[in-house]
Amino acid sequence: MSRIQGKTSSPQHTTPQVYVGIDVSKSHLDVYVHPSGIARRVTNDKVGLASLVKILQPYAPETIVVEATGRYHRLCHRHLHDAGFCVAVMNPYRTRKFSDVLGQLAKTDEIDARMLAQFAAMVQPATAPPPAPTIAVLAELLTARRQAGAEKVSLQNQLSEATSSLVKRQIRARLTMCTRHQAALEKEVRTTIQQHPELQHRFDILTSIPGIALITAATLIAELDELGAANASQIAALVGVAPINCDSGVWRGQRRIRGGRQSVRNALYMAALAASRASPDMARFYNRLRNNGKPFKVAITAVMRKLAILANTLITENRKWALNHT
Repeated sequence: MSRIQGKTSSPQHTTPQVYVGIDVSKSHLDVYVHPSGIARRVTNDKVGLASLVKILQPYAPETIVVEATGRYHRLCHRHLHDAGFCVAVMNPYRTRKFSDVLGQLAKTDEIDARMLAQFAAMVQPATAPPPAPTIAVLAELLTARRQAGAEKVSLQNQLSEATSSLVKRQIRARLTMCTRHQAALEKEVRTTIQQHPELQHRFDILTSIPGIALITAATLIAELDELGAANASQIAALVGVAPINCDSGVWRGQRRIRGGRQSVRNALYMAALAASRASPDMARFYNRLRNNGKPFKVAITAVMRKLAILANTLITENRKWALNHT
């Protein structure tokens, strides 16, 4: 082995960065500290989280990763953020795929926590603060409304197949109840927005866009908080309306949308249908695509993408939509 004359090297001792994975369940949290290999379990409540903060503080982790598990991860996210930790909330689909790549087929709470910690170390995902309490409430109302809508569709399908008079009466009664619940939830969504001037201001900007009404605007506010803070390409990707390349060598595959936030995309789909009729600009854009031979899905997705980018631009520039100023 050759050695450069006159040069001496000394080993550099650096402290390895620490990453933490937390597997969340209703009753407890499984915690894994990487690379030290320390594993702990605490209760998923304020007492357990206070204990968790004491456990993690000496390690000063670079990133803590938890999976999105509905309301069960929210207290953990907020508590750790308030304690000064950087927390990334990940889609379970992504972290499960990561485990598959590593060949980790077995699945337990402790294994999941370890995989999340390794995911944090290798991927280093972006961290974000928890949503404001009002945004969390708004998101919960919208989720409940979507669930009521899904139940209505299921009941309508059952009604079309039912033959018993009693069953039909019961299904119709449940349909009436779902409709009443949806109306009450929509009223509460509107009230929640009206009670907060900042949300009301964003709502007014969004609803100035033809095709965007109460539920679409509320969904953009509650479930796309990057609106106004990201560029056009990022917003399209977050919604899931950005065409993804599929090329290999000289072969050029068909571009398709993939990923993104389904609830936001579904809301924008309904808005795009309305905008392609109500907005002269969007109607011309949609009709031009259709006249050029584009399938309906391609054309309406392009309108969705245009709406998402327009909404982002207006929020960024803090102005309402105008026919001759888009």
